[in-house]
Amino acid sequence: MDQEIIWDTFTNFLETAEILEIDDDFVRQIRAARAKLAMPEIGSDGRLLEWAEEFEEPEPGHRHISHLFGVHPGRQYTYQNAPEMIAAARKSIEYRLAHGGGHTGWSRAWIINFWARFKEGDKAHENIQALLVKSTHPNLFDNHPPFQIDGNYGGTAGVAEMLLQSHAGEIDLLPALPAAWPTGHVRGLRARGGFEVDIAWKDGKLTEASLSATGDEVCIVRYGVRVVRVQPGAGGAVKLDGNLARL
Repeated sequence: MDQEIIWDTFTNFLETAEILEIDDDFVRQIRAARAKLAMPEIGSDGRLLEWAEEFEEPEPGHRHISHLFGVHPGRQYTYQNAPEMIAAARKSIEYRLAHGGGHTGWSRAWIINFWARFKEGDKAHENIQALLVKSTHPNLFDNHPPFQIDGNYGGTAGVAEMLLQSHAGEIDLLPALPAAWPTGHVRGLRARGGFEVDIAWKDGKLTEASLSATGDEVCIVRYGVRVVRVQPGAGGAVKLDGNLARL
């Protein structure tokens, strides 16, 4: 996890330096250091390794899943750039759950977000239900005795990830919509790049999306296999139909 957090920090720094057109000795030092990080590897059983060596786990169903930070909340591993690492991370989650993992509120909330990143809406929804049934007090506080806010924040973050993702360089609409939410709408979700997104769907299909922007950035919008490039403009908005055609 340490290495993945450092990668995220270094990458944020390098992208900022690129935007600001800075390429001094310190930027080059960070770039060189990032290349030397000890990134996770895939174990003999296909799971993403938690440590630098393939140790036997004394508690296979442990609630901590920290070594998957690169999937969420990080952005190091995506279907676009590292599908093999996503597959290994999924095997890690399946193994933990098969051995009783996810039994605390914050851990269950994290699992919701993982399934959303894996684009498995029904599995994400199953874990939302588990979070509410097993780890939530009557007043809706997360139950990690007596209370821990992580489950509340993480659970709502998981709902947002099911409806909108923007960590992989594009705004992905309804990436993990479960069958339990066949029709609905959401307003005011924020996407990376300074975009605000409203989404509506019916019978499990996108019907309309509206994107507004604070700047002049171009964004790539995805819905399933459809992809378009749009530029709402500072203070402007673009409306798209279910086929991502402009309205």
